[in-house]
Amino acid sequence: MSYLTYLVNLLESNMEFVLIGAAALILVLLILLIITFVNLVQIKKLKKKYEKFMSGTDAASLEGKISARLDEIDGLISSNAKNEKNIDHLTNQIKFAFQKVGLVKYDAFQEMGGKLSFSLCLLNEKEDGFIINAMHSREGCYTYIKEIIAGNCVIILSEEEKEALEMAKAYK
Repeated sequence: MSYLTYLVNLLESNMEFVLIGAAALILVLLILLIITFVNLVQIKKLKKKYEKFMSGTDAASLEGKISARLDEIDGLISSNAKNEKNIDHLTNQIKFAFQKVGLVKYDAFQEMGGKLSFSLCLLNEKEDGFIINAMHSREGCYTYIKEIIAGNCVIILSEEEKEALEMAKAYK
């Protein structure tokens, strides 16, 4: 028996195994083909992006664009530092601004009607400020001011002034 006849007899007796092996090989090759196709699509997209990025530019103009963007970033950093300094300054200044308000309207002499008199309290963050009391009567309007330090007054306050002070202290 020759070598070729031996191979033919061997293949005929194991034909099922040969077909299964060939099918497995075809399946593996098909998977590799799909993976290669997906990679080719991704490479094509990347090439398109690269060409768009590089279109109409040479290395010098690209370097100029990058340099311009870095200058813009430096400007933004400088501007941000200036803004932070301004915010700190405003934060310190606002401590002295009047932030709390209390207003009580009342009828000082009961004969006038309309509650034309008022007590207005203005306080800063530390509860320093003043109370303005305006009393309206038929003869005129009388205005008084009392200083408030740390939420207290050294001069005796009327009921309306006390109410305005408490309203200002509770102001959010």
